[in-house]
Amino acid sequence: MVRESIECEMPEEYWVEAELSECRETRGHCYMELIQKDELSATPVAKAPAKCWANKWLTIRPYFERITGQQLHAGMKVLLQVYPQFHEAYGFSWIVNDIDPTYTIGDMARKRQEIIKKLKDEGVFDLQKELQLPMFCQRIAVISSQTAAGYGDFCNQLADNPYGFKFETQLFPATMQGEGVEQSIISALERIYDTDYDCVVIIRGGGATSDMSGFDTLALAENVANFPIPIITGIGHERDESILDMVSHTRVKTPTAAAAFLIEHLKEVLDVIDSSQDRIARYAQQKLTTLNSQLAIVSESIPRLFSLVKTRQESKLDIFEQRMRTSIDRRLTSESHKLELISEKLKALDPTLLLARGYSITMHNGHAVRDASTLAPGTEIETRLAKGTIHSIIK
Repeated sequence: MVRESIECEMPEEYWVEAELSECRETRGHCYMELIQKDELSATPVAKAPAKCWANKWLTIRPYFERITGQQLHAGMKVLLQVYPQFHEAYGFSWIVNDIDPTYTIGDMARKRQEIIKKLKDEGVFDLQKELQLPMFCQRIAVISSQTAAGYGDFCNQLADNPYGFKFETQLFPATMQGEGVEQSIISALERIYDTDYDCVVIIRGGGATSDMSGFDTLALAENVANFPIPIITGIGHERDESILDMVSHTRVKTPTAAAAFLIEHLKEVLDVIDSSQDRIARYAQQKLTTLNSQLAIVSESIPRLFSLVKTRQESKLDIFEQRMRTSIDRRLTSESHKLELISEKLKALDPTLLLARGYSITMHNGHAVRDASTLAPGTEIETRLAKGTIHSIIK
């Protein structure tokens, strides 16, 4: 009764808007789980399974992936052309006859714009662009799948560069397609964070062009934008630009293009060094020529200048000798006069002259006695006369 009621009441095909909560492919058929969420709380309010049989899926899938650049995956919003089917044993499901890729493109574009706006509001969108790629960028941390052909191409091109530059690469393996891309790359960046590399290269080679959704997440973009080392991305093709590409320091098309970029950067540094070396050599030569010319001019003028200086100095020396001689004579005369005055004063103060005139000097313990009260009875004193010395005892 349920099956007949649905077939009678809903005989047409309908366009259904839904979000995929599950999507898997089994034996050529695609099985989906559709949900509808409350607009305010994002809580699922309706759910239904959907199936796309192989005869339709083989046509729908490549067209959808070519237009959107992505595979169907959980979390994607889709617009499906379906008709209802109820089976007594398996229950209700939608049977998918077509998928409108333009609807999904619009939803993806809206999400991308929301992420880009949030990054710009946070002020991190252009942080990587402000970093300076080191001049000698030769120690490279590579985030890639270990088995990817692109990783081998990248390493081979660096090793076989025509200039003989030496690069040191270290692989940090990561998942580069599918749902694990975001967390895998973030984990690799965390391992690189405390190391001493010149730059990080995120490359993806050999994967499906349609599987780019993992590079358009907010968490991955924030980690890359805030990373302190320049990050170079080579994960897409000409027409594909992920949010990861937008926030990275440099975006190139492919892994080989990333290698070519690093080689060319080092070549530009070498050209600058060679050019600077030539300029230094030319400047040194010009400076040497100028100094040699100046030296020749100075050499020619030295004898003349020496003769002139010698004459001037000899004249100054003669004048100085005359002045010195006059000054010395004056000084000697002055000092001789002073010496005579001092001699006369000394003679006047000579104690022997006083003794000759009848005076005497009384001494006690080598000192002249000036006060008689200082001498006690029994003290021995010495009296010096003009002729001789008297020793006495005080009574």
